[in-house]
Amino acid sequence: MPITLEQLLAEEAELQFDRLDHDEVMGLGLALLDKARREKLPVVLEVTLGELTVLHCALPGSRPDNADWIRRKKNTVNRFWHSSLYMGRYYASKGTSLTDKPHIDPTEFVDHGGSFPLLLRGLGCVGTVTVSGLAQEEDHALVVGVLRERLAHRRGS
Repeated sequence: MPITLEQLLAEEAELQFDRLDHDEVMGLGLALLDKARREKLPVVLEVTLGELTVLHCALPGSRPDNADWIRRKKNTVNRFWHSSLYMGRYYASKGTSLTDKPHIDPTEFVDHGGSFPLLLRGLGCVGTVTVSGLAQEEDHALVVGVLRERLAHRRGS
């Protein structure tokens, strides 16, 4: 059963940080990289803080096209402050797509899953966590899983 809009919004409400600094964002990126390497996933991943790319890595089996998917997914999150999967599901529920809109350039934006906003509670989107190389739902699940693990670790310490 596909993930619903309500579930995607609930993830965004759950996966928010109370504080963030560069080292914590780097730690998040390294945790994502470690998981992708352990599972031998053919992905490109990127973690940003504002306009700064904190970590960008292409793992074996990924392709140059994945980097362009990263860029377009990330642009979507930065513009709308929702996960790229949410944006795709939102427009699909209306029988259209994000890139059908006249003000959205499909060479700059895409509504496929794999990018998630780095959310600071009370402020909003301060960065992105993005993966490309798997099916869009799997890209999304990888990012959400690592975010969930990092937040649970922080709350437990």
